[in-house]
Amino acid sequence: MERENQFIGESGAFLDAVEKASRAAALDRPVLVIGERGTGKELIAERLHRLSMRWDGPLVTLNCAAMPETLIEAELFGHEAGAFTGATKNRVGRFEEADGGTLFLDELGTLSSAAQERLLRAVEYGEITRIGSSRPQRVDVRIVAATNADLPKMADEGKFRADLLDRLSFEVVTLPPLRYREGDIPVLADYFGRRMAAELEWEQWPGFGQLASEALGRHQWPGNVRELRNVIERAVYQWSDFTRPVDHIVFDPFESPWKPREMPSRQSRTAELESPPEKAESAQSAPSAEPEYSAVDDMKEAVEAYEKRILEAALAKSRYNQRQTAKALNLTYDQLRHSLKRHDLLG
Repeated sequence: MERENQFIGESGAFLDAVEKASRAAALDRPVLVIGERGTGKELIAERLHRLSMRWDGPLVTLNCAAMPETLIEAELFGHEAGAFTGATKNRVGRFEEADGGTLFLDELGTLSSAAQERLLRAVEYGEITRIGSSRPQRVDVRIVAATNADLPKMADEGKFRADLLDRLSFEVVTLPPLRYREGDIPVLADYFGRRMAAELEWEQWPGFGQLASEALGRHQWPGNVRELRNVIERAVYQWSDFTRPVDHIVFDPFESPWKPREMPSRQSRTAELESPPEKAESAQSAPSAEPEYSAVDDMKEAVEAYEKRILEAALAKSRYNQRQTAKALNLTYDQLRHSLKRHDLLG
């Protein structure tokens, strides 16, 4: 495997999926790879190819979602000159390019019904026909397909051909989301962090601080490993002192106090201007809900607990950047550090 395409992880769920793909690689049968975005479906497809008897043949990839519905068939099966407007010369399709190797179809669930029908014939009989031609030709291609869609449900609803699903699902490899890969987040974070530190020519790799590590563990990772890599590389890049552990994590790069707000529509602005002044005044003066003080029986303990909640909320809002947290609370950096230490929030 290339350095960019390594499998990193030690959780049982992840290793089971990789082992399942490794066993299926030797069999010249279609494999369906299921997983959320960013779970590594492309890496599994490459592993299936490299460990197969077709390893020295071509590995051709097509993202079905990236092609317009009107062009997907021509892209898959090729076309003859004059087959449609703009087809000025013969065009080899992805099936012909992958002859003797593997064709990886990503985002399979987005294929049109016409393309599904042509694909079924290619898988069933090993024959394709270029658009605009009446002469079928044989191709020797192994299909590996991937999707994050629920294909059985789509088949039940008539949105995906059930017979094509049967043909492509000789083996199904389902990749676990990162949030269920127990113990893999710190392993992956350290791997991506070290690589980014080397790219930035840091003299050493300081690792991650406790606040950053806890934040990484709490995040749900909707973008899985791809999101984790971006988050880690951004954190290392933005951290200026390689002698201290990285302790500032930004999950959402678009988050900013100066983020533009949507302008209210003209209709809503008009309604606001026409609203009676007494209603606006009453809305502004509406009392806020008071916290429950009658249950407090230890003044010092209650104040300490309240202060700790304020610190935790401010840290989270500032993405665990302590200098930004200090500024938000109108404290000096040293004052904030003292408070965090007193409440055992430094680790």
